[in-house]
Amino acid sequence: MSDEYDEPTDDDTTTIETEDQETPLPSETTLAVILAAGAGSRFNGPEHKLATKLHKKPLIWWAASHAIAAGFREVLVIEGAVAVSDLVPQQVSIARNHDWEDGQSRSLHVAVHYAEMTGYDTLVIGLADQPFVPPEAWRLVAASPSPIAVAKFAKQSTPPVRLHADVWGLLPLDGDEGARQLLRGRPELVREVPCPGSAVDVDTVVEFDQVRRNQLTRELGSWT
Repeated sequence: MSDEYDEPTDDDTTTIETEDQETPLPSETTLAVILAAGAGSRFNGPEHKLATKLHKKPLIWWAASHAIAAGFREVLVIEGAVAVSDLVPQQVSIARNHDWEDGQSRSLHVAVHYAEMTGYDTLVIGLADQPFVPPEAWRLVAASPSPIAVAKFAKQSTPPVRLHADVWGLLPLDGDEGARQLLRGRPELVREVPCPGSAVDVDTVVEFDQVRRNQLTRELGSWT
């Protein structure tokens, strides 16, 4: 989501205690969604960035597994440029965005349509290239009473983002900004939720190499 990568510092990361989970599990009407439809054109590696291995698992596997561990009734992955069924745990659902080249907003509308067809009234949207968002961060955002809630990791506000059905009609119809346009346009509806973990995402091979040296890599397995 960010255009530049900043090497994490002690102020940018927080280790969570998985044995003490005081945050309630997401409600049965809340759907976790992971956006994974982009081409990853800035990643000049031998394979798509989401398939590149981090700690012996594909990059997207961590985002999906952490959302599953958060306790959602269902986790939906939106695929597009590449198929991801072989890169994620079997229990996730997959929907295809055939218009992925039109930008991230199209993936959001695929998610909204899926939610409307299956009876969900809330979406919690995360990104496939953010491996250090732990289950507790997903739960904290899902538990917010605000129609729009966004995770805040240290100084950066970033997905996961909670979107109640009341605001789905305000989402942009096209473009690559996704929910960011809505967050800027209706700040009175937005609540920032302090979360453990890190907002670091991966856009380039250089960033991926930096991520592999990130101090949170050792925590990945303990979060799932």
